[in-house]
Amino acid sequence: MTFLDMLGAAERQNQSLLCVGLDPDPAKFPAAMKGDASKIYDFCAAIVEATADAVIAFKPQIAYFAAHRAEDQLEKLMRHMKAVAPQVPVILDAKRGDIGSTAEQYAIEAFERYGADAVTLSPFMGFDSVQPYLKYHGKGAFLLCRTSNPGGDDLQNQRLASVDGQPRLYEHVAGLAQGPWNLNGQLGLVVGATYPAEIERVRALAPTLPLLIPGVGAQGGDAVATIRAGYRTQGGATTGPVIVNSSRAVLYASGGADFAAAARAEALRTREVLNAAKG
Repeated sequence: MTFLDMLGAAERQNQSLLCVGLDPDPAKFPAAMKGDASKIYDFCAAIVEATADAVIAFKPQIAYFAAHRAEDQLEKLMRHMKAVAPQVPVILDAKRGDIGSTAEQYAIEAFERYGADAVTLSPFMGFDSVQPYLKYHGKGAFLLCRTSNPGGDDLQNQRLASVDGQPRLYEHVAGLAQGPWNLNGQLGLVVGATYPAEIERVRALAPTLPLLIPGVGAQGGDAVATIRAGYRTQGGATTGPVIVNSSRAVLYASGGADFAAAARAEALRTREVLNAAKG
């Protein structure tokens, strides 16, 4: 199955648009694990097992593993996710943005070393920074488009005087991803939940691309506004997929021994909020 096939199947099977972001911070772990980076796998595996039937995707953030020299634990976690939740696609949040042979090595890292189904990329260096990942047919690549941080305005919201219509940079990225860059139907876009008007604009420019939407939960994004802005169906079938990510609100729902059960309860609650917003 391609990444898009997996995404659609997971949405239907788990009745979910929720993605759980795996951003393990040992300083926030439950008391029995607190501060112990060797427990990163154990913590994340428990979260995965507790939420596997409630999500459309998992999204491990590579920096949280690399910072603690826990890449081996990430490899183990990736294998574990494939074993216990084979129906759930895994998006490696790496935000790579290099070109040429370096980009080829990053693609090997994401798809061969870690076995991810999709990866996040920065398109700032142009199509050269995206193309090496598209050689992995069936894999997905999400391009940063309109991010949820305030500094995103510095570049993403600026108009391009040399492009017809003078679109904003994020609009231009959306158009490229929907059109000439999307050679094999593998691309998606990252759009922050804190900007629902921009989500709606991106959806208009990229009507069929999957949108990875971080910022719901601890970052304050409005889940209902997010779904209404980005999720599209026709005849009961999803035509504009959305993957709404929540990390901290799920991972750290409890600081006690019941952390996995609390994570499941928060995931189920968020799933219902998102589903209700579909109308």
